[in-house]
Amino acid sequence: MKAFIFDLNGTMIDDMTYHTKAWQTLLNDELGGNFTWDEVKPQMYGKNPEVLVRMFGPDRFTLDEMNHLSLEKEKKYQVEFLPHLKLLPGLNEFLENAYQRGIPMAIGSAAIPFNIDFVLDNLNIRHYFKAIVSADDVFLSKPHPETYLKAAALLNTTPTDCIVFEDVPKGAESAENAGMKAVVITTTHQPEEFDYLQNALCFAKDFEDEVVKSLIVL
Repeated sequence: MKAFIFDLNGTMIDDMTYHTKAWQTLLNDELGGNFTWDEVKPQMYGKNPEVLVRMFGPDRFTLDEMNHLSLEKEKKYQVEFLPHLKLLPGLNEFLENAYQRGIPMAIGSAAIPFNIDFVLDNLNIRHYFKAIVSADDVFLSKPHPETYLKAAALLNTTPTDCIVFEDVPKGAESAENAGMKAVVITTTHQPEEFDYLQNALCFAKDFEDEVVKSLIVL
């Protein structure tokens, strides 16, 4: 049986602008950086401590400091984004239809549980997912395949039977490294940015796309 695994931010909700804004505020206003939007945006993948290391180098912060800064950044993001929190068009119906057909579904995200809970519980969609893999559940972030391989294992499904929904090249690359096909949701990146990958089933702006909807009945 096929299974669906969803990235969260930028894939299920259109929030990456808010993440980038929260990071830029933290990096510049509180940590003394001078990073432009175009410098921050490409770093929006992987675990939060990894973002800090990429921006400031490996010796600037202790792990405890990075974990504290990570939580502070997410608090900023949640305050700003909560009034706008909603699923992408068509996703609520897509989840319900897949659920009714017995298709197992999981979340595979580099977000910390604090952020995953923020989305799933405020939108009341936790019941759709049999497994959740967060940043706290893996040693290696995307594009390493650990996140998606762990999600497949928790669903008791082989990787080749999984379809991943992603919005960033590093995430789709993670799916490819796991041996999985990917549907790319173009909230954050353009299709040509995925040209180096071979696993894209289709590109869609949201879940109202007819090709995406057809995946439930294939």
